Formats: sequence, structure tokens, C-alpha cells
Amino acid sequence: MKHPYLNMGVGIYLSYLLLGMVNIVLASNMSFLSERLDVFRTDISLLISVVGIGHLLSINIAGKLSDRYGRKPLLILAAILYAVFLIGVPTTTHFALAMFFALFAGISNSLLDAASYPALNEGFKEAAGTATVLIKAFMSIGAALLPVFIAFLISQDMFFGYAFFLPAIVFIGLGFYFIPVRFPAVNGEKRKEEMDKENVEKQASNPHSWKEGTAIVLIGFFSVSMTIVIQTWLPTFGQEMIQLNENNAVRLLSFYSVGGLISVLLLAWLLKRIIKPITAMMFAPGVAAIFVFALLFAHDSSLVPFIAFFLGLSTSGIYQLAMTVMIQMFPNNKGVSVSYVSAAASVAFMVIPYITGLLTKHIGISSVFYLELVITIVSTALAFYLSRKIKLFSKSYQRDMNNRFKSLQKF
Repeated sequence: MKHPYLNMGVGIYLSYLLLGMVNIVLASNMSFLSERLDVFRTDISLLISVVGIGHLLSINIAGKLSDRYGRKPLLILAAILYAVFLIGVPTTTHFALAMFFALFAGISNSLLDAASYPALNEGFKEAAGTATVLIKAFMSIGAALLPVFIAFLISQDMFFGYAFFLPAIVFIGLGFYFIPVRFPAVNGEKRKEEMDKENVEKQASNPHSWKEGTAIVLIGFFSVSMTIVIQTWLPTFGQEMIQLNENNAVRLLSFYSVGGLISVLLLAWLLKRIIKPITAMMFAPGVAAIFVFALLFAHDSSLVPFIAFFLGLSTSGIYQLAMTVMIQMFPNNKGVSVSYVSAAASVAFMVIPYITGLLTKHIGISSVFYLELVITIVSTALAFYLSRKIKLFSKSYQRDMNNRFKSLQKF
């Protein structure tokens, strides 16, 4: 029997496939964009930061709109605004105007996250962890396909803007696709009195503190930071440190994305059968630290694609896991809960490209990956802290339940 929200899931996953392309389209076209906009290549990292600013400015209101008006309107608006960004950036020759269009990408990202994660959790409750982790799988597919398409454009000496126009066309189609699609009912569709009553009850019964919430938000920040560093600077690292040509350097992102895709598919299977999201969040960044260290000291160009693959294998899906854990620990107003983690991601999009741009300009590209090494280590420590707090809560909860049961037996 067909799942009632299958069409919704298809639309959401296709949106994230395109987002996988959008996330690397600026970094993958640094040379072309810097030439067209008449700026330095490192200035394109500022353009990426503007995407983060747009995300940060809009994520809180996007979460509230999602809970109030439902998921569908936000997904349609996100598709339209992404198309504006993708058509606007390659057609302008003014850097200031390109920054304006980059804001639209950030706003679109907020709308997409605030609608998609709650919708998948509500529509696929029986496998919420798997449903959200699969988002990263489709992002990895998009991120793997775009470098191949860019390499084709370069080989055919075609206009780089086609790498922007193709996903723009699909986004426009998605906007129309979502209009008749069925979505689950959300809090915003309930009577206000019922919603207020539920909120009070959930807040009173929620045992988790701001400390756990902060840990999840920080994990969200660092998980996105890991991805940004690799997607933005891995091609540059390949060119400057490994002496790869531009075509082969860009293709490193394909190896990274394929590793990410395999990682997420494996995670989706494991989460459904064996492990919990927090367990994966503990071990993945630790493994990533090993391969970042290997990248820094790799001198053989034939090894770098394999390292890129394993970096994708170990860094993908952590952000989606953080989203899942946040929703599970703080189920009240899912759109708002998601918005905190998403806001951390937007800060990463805003801060990390700028900081790494400065590091590259004044110290060198290797310093960026030393920063990446620190990020992976801190992420691992935060995940271990969160796991410990969850275990302590589970023991305390079980003890309280046993005490209540004993009290009832006395009567």
C-alpha cells in the first residue's frame, strides 16, 4: 500500500538534492565568479557568508511560520527564492547585487529546513531518524552530480551559469509540484486553546535542560562547519598543496559526496536496526579527525581522492542526527526547536567562510584544515557529553518510574 505522504517525501528529498548542488555551487565556481564579478577568489567566501547571514536573519521567523501556517507554503516559497538566487548570481556583474541574491539563498535554506524536518518527523513517525538522515543522502547525490556537470561545462567551454540555471529550472518545477501534495496536520492547524494546553503540558513534563539543548545546537554548528570547510576549500587545497589541475581538484568534491552518500545510506539502515542517533554523533567526527590529519600530511596525489571519500563517509549526516535528537528531546513546537539548530548552521555559514578566507589569505590553505581538525575534536567531545547526560537521565527516569510503581503497590 502506498504511504500517504510518499509524494511529500519525494518532493522534500528532491529539494535537498538540489540544495546539495546549491551548497557547493559558489565554491565550485570561484574562478569564474571572481572573474565575472571582478573580485579576488577569496572574496567569494564572503558571498558564501552572506548566505549564512540570510539564513540567520530568517530562521527564527521561519520556524514560527512553519508551526503556525504549515509546512507546504514554506516549501513552495523556498523553491521560488532558490530560483531567484540561482538565476540572479551568474547573470549579474555587480558584487553587491550578487550579495543581495545570496541573501535569498539563506532565506530559502531557513524555509526549507523549518518545513522539511518537522514534516518528515510527522509524516514518517515510525522511522523519523532514518527519514531525516536520508536528507543528507540526497544532498550528497546533488553535491556529487554538480562537479561532474561543471567538469562537462569546462571541457565544452560552455558558460558556467548553466550550473546555476539547471537547478533553478527544477526548483521552479518543484514549486508547482508541492501545490496539490498532501501534508500531515501540524500544530498551526489545531485550535489555539488545544495548542496552548499541549504546550504547557509538554513544557512541564520535559526533563531536559538548556545544557543539553545548547550541546545539540553547538554540534549542529560544528557539523555544518566541517562540511563548509571541505566543500569550500578542498578544491583549493588540491590545487595549492597537491598540485592538482582545476578539473581534478573540483572532482575531489565528487569523491567526498559519494562517501557522504554511502555514509548516509549506511546510517539509515543502522538507525532503523542497531544504533541510536547519539551513538553515531559520537563516533563520526572522531573518525573524521583521523582523515583530516591524513589529508594534512598527504603528499601523494593518488591518495587524496580516497581521503576525500572517507571524509565524506565520516562527516555526513551529523547535522541531520542533531536535528532528530533535538526534535526528540524537545518535541514541543518542532519548527521552533529545529530553528535553533538551523540558526547555528546559519552562523556557521556566515562565520566559517569569512574566517577561513582570512586564514587562506594571510596564513595559507593548510591552516584552514588545521582548524577543521580542531572542529572535529570539539564535536566529538560535545557528543560524548550529550550521550552521558542522556544516559544519566534514562537511569533517573527509570528509577522514578520504579518508585512510582512501588508507591502504587502500597495502595
